[in-house]
Parts: sequence; C-alpha cells; structure tokens
Amino acid sequence: MLAWNQKSFLIVDDFSDFRSSVRSMLRELGVKEVDTAETGELAIRACSQKRYDFILHDFNLGDGKKNGQQVLEDLMTDRLISHESVFVMVTAENSQAMVMSALEWEPDAYLTKPFNRASLAQRLEKIVQRKNLLKPILQALDRGKPAEVLAACVSLSKQDPRLAPLCLRYKADALRDLNQHEALEGFLKSILTDRPQPWAYVALGKLLFKRARHGEAQKVYEDAIRAFNAMPVLYDGLADVLMASGDNGRAQKMLEEAVRLSPYAVRRQRLLGKLALENQDFDGASKAFRQAVSQGQFSRFKDPETNLGLAQALISRGGERGLDARTRVEINQTLGEVAKEHTSDAGLQVRARLMKATSVAGSDPEMAAKLTEQAMARLEGMEQFLSADAALAVASQLKQLGQESAGAGILKSCAEIYGVDPAVMQSIARQTDDPQILGAGKAAIDLNMQGIRSYRAGKLGEAQDLFRRALALQPKNISVALNMAQSLLHVGVQNLDNASLQECRNSLKMVGMMPDTDARYDRYQKLRNKAFGE
Repeated sequence: MLAWNQKSFLIVDDFSDFRSSVRSMLRELGVKEVDTAETGELAIRACSQKRYDFILHDFNLGDGKKNGQQVLEDLMTDRLISHESVFVMVTAENSQAMVMSALEWEPDAYLTKPFNRASLAQRLEKIVQRKNLLKPILQALDRGKPAEVLAACVSLSKQDPRLAPLCLRYKADALRDLNQHEALEGFLKSILTDRPQPWAYVALGKLLFKRARHGEAQKVYEDAIRAFNAMPVLYDGLADVLMASGDNGRAQKMLEEAVRLSPYAVRRQRLLGKLALENQDFDGASKAFRQAVSQGQFSRFKDPETNLGLAQALISRGGERGLDARTRVEINQTLGEVAKEHTSDAGLQVRARLMKATSVAGSDPEMAAKLTEQAMARLEGMEQFLSADAALAVASQLKQLGQESAGAGILKSCAEIYGVDPAVMQSIARQTDDPQILGAGKAAIDLNMQGIRSYRAGKLGEAQDLFRRALALQPKNISVALNMAQSLLHVGVQNLDNASLQECRNSLKMVGMMPDTDARYDRYQKLRNKAFGE
C-alpha cells in the first residue's frame, strides 16, 4: 500500500467540478497535499516551484490553450519533472489520434474519464511499484549520469533477474549516451532476436542511420513496420533514411502515414510540409504547414519557419492562375504573425516582406516593389548571417521580383559563409552558374579539407596556413573560421602570443554573426569562452 498521506498531487483540468471530484477521491485515500491548476501554463509554473509525486493532467484544456501533450513536452524538456514522479494523461476522448498523440511523449499512464477512486488507486499503485523497483536507475537519470544508469541496470539485473526485462531500454539509452556504439548495436540485435520490441527497432534504426549505414537502417525500419504498423515513430525513422537516400517521394508517404496515426505532432507536420514543398505537392504542403501553424500556437516547438513555409506553399499552389481573395487573406495573416512576433529579427522581417511582395506581385506591382525595397534596405543593414536555407530562399525571391543582381549578391554571401558544405553549394548551383560564386567555394572546400587532415596529423602550423588560405577566399566561412580558432587554441590560450590570440578572436568575432539555430553554434560558444576567458 502506498503511504498516500506522504504524497503530493497536482490535478490539472479546465473543469472545476472534475478537479473537485478527483481531489475528494484523493482525500478519501488519505492524501493531504493536493494542488490544482486549470491551465497548462499554471501547471508548468507550479512544477517549476515544487516537485510533485503525481501529476494528473487532462489532455484537452480547451481551445486556445496548451494541451496535456504540450505541457508534458515542456516539463520533460526543461527537466521540471523527476523520473521518479508519475505523470498520468487524463482525457474523456479515446480516439486513436488522441491516444497516439498523448502517448508519443510517453506519460506513465493514460486514463480515460470517468474513473472511480478504486481504479485510480490501483493504477497509481502499480506504477509506483514499478518505479520503486527501478529507483537507482531513475535517480541516476535525474542526475544526468549515463554511466551510473548503466551500472544500476547491471546491478539490479544481478540482484533480481526478474528485473532484467525492465532494465533493457534504460541500458540501451545509457549505451547510446556513452557513445558505446558497438556494444549498443550488439545489445539491440540480441533483444530483437529474443523478443522484437518497437523501441529496440527505433534505437537500432537510429544508430545505423547515425553511422551512415542507410541500407541496413532502412531494412530495420521496414521490418519494424511490418511487425508494429501503428507506431508513428517507425515511419519517422524510415522517412529520415529515405530522404538521406534521395527517395523524397516515398519519404513523404511515410510521413503522411505517421501523421495519419498521430496528427498532433508539430515538428512532424512541419517536416511533412517542407518535404511536400520540395516535392512540389503544394496542396499537401499547405495542409501540413497549416496544421503545424495551428497546433504550434501553444507549443514550445512553435517556429516562424512554419508560417513562412505555409505562405510559400500557398503562393506556389496559386501558380500562374494567381491567388484568390481567401488565400491572400491567409497569407497576410500568416506573415503578419511573423512580422509582429519577431520585430527584432531582421532576417525574418526581410523574408516576410519578400514573401508578401511575391504574393502581391501579380495583383499589386506597386506594393510588391515597395515591400521589396524595404526588404533590400533591411538586408543592407543586417549584422547577423541568414541561415543557408533562408539565404537561398531570399535569393530566389529577389530573382522572381526582378532583383537579379541583389539575388546574386545573396548567393555569393551564402557561398562564402557556408561554402564548405557540398549540399549548400549544390543548392546554390541550381540557382546560378556564375563561376565567381561557385569557384571560390570549391577551392575553399579543398583547402579546408587539407587543413583538417593536417590538424588531425598533428601538423598545426601547416593546418593553420591552409585554413588562412581558405579564409582568404571566404572570410566569413563559419566552418573554416571555427577550424582556424580551434587549431590556434589547441596549444592552450595561455600559450598563444598576442598575434595568434588576436587572430583567433578575429575569426570568432566574424562567425559570431551566425544564427544561434546553426548546428555549430555550441562549438562556437565553447571556443569563444576559451579565447575570451568567459
């Protein structure tokens, strides 16, 4: 029996009668500490101030509010909930779409209304019994120590072999976090040989994909889908593999199936929209982006790129026949939200104006010209770099709006900043055949690769000379500048002479204009902290 009088509860529901009813049930069980909240925002605030043993959270808190899935996303991502705590998703609905969406972030239980005190108590007691058995693992997870998680899994399995099946997934996650790839691969394959489980298929597929073994990863996901065809995450994984292999058409079909199974995932809808747009399925792209915009209003995964994607899909869908009044209103609202919510982001302001200019170019050329002029003026004053994708989009829009010279300038800057990425250069090549833009990129890529090889061989002086030559061609190139700084800092900042330290800092100052969404931003921050003693 649980010591109910020692446990704390948070009940989250928009109906006061339900909150009162559940509180009464808990009081009858002996619970003394019961807090309530009527919105997800209040629930998150409560969890940031206090640790709860149990959270009973309604899935649907009403239109225009965070739902239970979004609250769980926030609590887990911001580590506001312990692994020892119990999160139960409660709902009056039991449609497949609702259940699958609620389960994607893996709450401890899913409870359908109505329920009584006895069934609630029985359900919670079973969850707590399991968590008590795994307490050493859960506590290590809370500390963020994968090595301790692994040790706890081994220890518990030895103490009581009956616990071994409960430890499998925790052990796999620990091996993954410790980058023990060979051991993890063997472990997952042994699990799948013994008793196939969907999570093990997902983990193995992700591992093989990470190691660029795409053919093997594809087979794993295909086998998994045959065995567990109602798991959306398996379709996500197969879509990733297919995209990496260039089969975007089939990848889109996989994401469409995942969305059919679980339609309330913002990031999945956004990825589907982007892929459909690349496949020139403008109806499909519009539908997916529209869902992502709607569902993302109260999600931590809300992203202005979704709004821009929707606007682009709607414009592209209009094609030569132009846009009807209803579509123009939707585009205005979609872009207006970006402009309103991101007033300090010059890049987004530029892109929103160019998108709007593109949408009215056929119906109101004067307005299109005015918006284009405003966007170009903002571009000239921008300090932060556009992302590669954003720069490519801006260059294309400028060309469509008759500003070919300005578009070429954006492509040249994009090549300079991101030129060591072959995928970026391929995208640039689809928009221009100008050898001055493409040639510098090829030379810089070669010099950068030579520099990396020299650095790995311990030839620091030679590596630095190669990176300098690459930077002479592309002074704003993020990867080359970071490589230059790292090669200089290799001996330790205290061992650098003034000239070398200044060279290092200058390289980092230049790439400090990179967007913080860039995958290399963390590396930049670490190098900057070393170089500037921060």
